[in-house]
Parts: sequence; structure tokens; C-alpha cells
Amino acid sequence: MNIVIKVNDEIKEKMIEYYKDKKRDKVIPYVVFQAQEEDTVITMYESGKVMFQGTSADVDAAMWGVALENTEEKKEENKKKNEKYYYCNAVGSDEVGTGDYFGPIVVTACYVSKEDIPFLEKLGVGDSKKIDDERIKKMAPEIAKRVKYRSVILNNKEYNEKYTKEINMNKIKAILHNKVLYQLITEENLTYDYVIIDEFAREARYYEYLSEQKNIQKGITFITKAEDISPAVGCGSIISRYIFLKEFDKICDEIHMPLPKGAGKEVDTAGEEVVEKYGEEKLKEIAKTNFKNTERILHTMIY
Repeated sequence: MNIVIKVNDEIKEKMIEYYKDKKRDKVIPYVVFQAQEEDTVITMYESGKVMFQGTSADVDAAMWGVALENTEEKKEENKKKNEKYYYCNAVGSDEVGTGDYFGPIVVTACYVSKEDIPFLEKLGVGDSKKIDDERIKKMAPEIAKRVKYRSVILNNKEYNEKYTKEINMNKIKAILHNKVLYQLITEENLTYDYVIIDEFAREARYYEYLSEQKNIQKGITFITKAEDISPAVGCGSIISRYIFLKEFDKICDEIHMPLPKGAGKEVDTAGEEVVEKYGEEKLKEIAKTNFKNTERILHTMIY
């Protein structure tokens, strides 16, 4: 699947920043950059056109299409369109840690009733990426007292054992989302209007990822930017981030050094220090070794 969109200078700069750690090394004439995001290859041309190629091209392109259409008129239109997913009884799930070299992947599913929404609005529930970590640490325990939820933690040792060409990040995410959604809904015997996931794969592809799973949660609504639309997904995002931060701190305490989040150059420096102190095996235990950071870290090491 190929999708082409035209971006303005503002979105162009945001895309360059967003994909800076996912860029391919090769230089192509008239191309600003080429990057890879899971199943999608993104190519930005000097003309301002951006091509998305791959099975999830429409999902990745939609993210920037939303940014392009982020006018007050569009906001109002989208608010009315998505109102039914906001003021309802819903189960929603979201993940944290998939873009971080260090630290686990955490997925949380939450059940939010209509009665919970005013309380969550006062707390400021939304996408955890837009909330600083200190607020997350205060908000998450309050949310956890109020809503039913289930979380799963996949540490990086387990992640590295599971990750292959056949089992990519999106398949791992699908399996984890399915696990917490199915657990929460069946164990709590919930009645709900919608089950919502922030869309990272098209519906058919998502269920294809789950073809080998025994228990599969059906009837899911897939929404782009669901953290801002569904309070249930927003709660899942915040609780996942809270757990991620706690687990991240445990790793730092264990190796007696601070680690940076994300996957930037500072991560490479920290990775080199980990290998120098504890060896390559420790890196494989606490980092996602399929990230390009690993190649850069080990390439610069002198044995």
C-alpha cells in the first residue's frame, strides 16, 4: 500500500524530529530523509510530499493527516464525530515503551463508565505522552483506585527472545493488547458500549497477528489518536506510563547508573557504558536489541 500526502513547513519539521532516530542511512536525490516505522517506509521529498509504503501505510499517514487538519473547524467536527466514543461505558487499552531502547513494554486495559468521566476530566486524563512524568506519578494511583484495569509487562529479555522477522513489534503489541483486554473483560464480566484501541495496525492485520492465540477479544473499535478521544484509552496510557517509570527506575538502580529514555544519541552513550561495566549480555537483558542503537553501540566498542 502506498499513500502520499503533502505537508507544510510546520509539519515537515515535526516529521524530521519524530523520525530522526528511525532514518535509513542511504542518501537519495531530492529526498530529505527516508525512515522505517515498523511495517512502513516513510520517504520525505524536497517538494514537501511524503510517501508512506507498507501494510500500515494508511495508519502512519493518518497520524500526520490529523496534524495537517488540526484547525478549529476540524477539531469541532472531529469532536462531534467521536463524541459517542467519549461519553460511553468503554474498555480501552494503550501501550508504553515501544519507542524506548531501555525499559519494558507495558500495556494496560481500563474500564471507564460514564459516571467516571467527570472525575477523570478533573484529573486531566489524556495521552500520557503529553503529561510530564511527575504528574503521571500523582495521577495514576488516583485512576487505579477508581477504575478496573489489567496490565502486562514485557521486559526486554523476553522481548528479545520473542522478536523475529515473523514476530515484529506490531505483532507483539497486538498479542499484549489482546491479553489485557480479554482478561479484564472476562474476569470482571463487564458490560460496555465499546472496546477501543489506539490504531497501530488495520483491523484485518491486527487479527491476523492473533491467529495463533487461544483466547481472542473480538468487537474492537480501532481509532487513530484514541488516547485523546476515549477516557478509557487515556487511563490505559497513564497507568502504563506509571508502571514503565517504576520498572525503568528499577533497572537504573540495579546497574547503579541513570539511563536516558527514548532512542537518541544519549542512549548510545549510555549503552556503551553498560557494555563497558557489565558486558554485552547485560545490554541484551535491559535493551531492545533490534533497535539500530545496538549496532551503533557495539560497533564503537573496542575489545
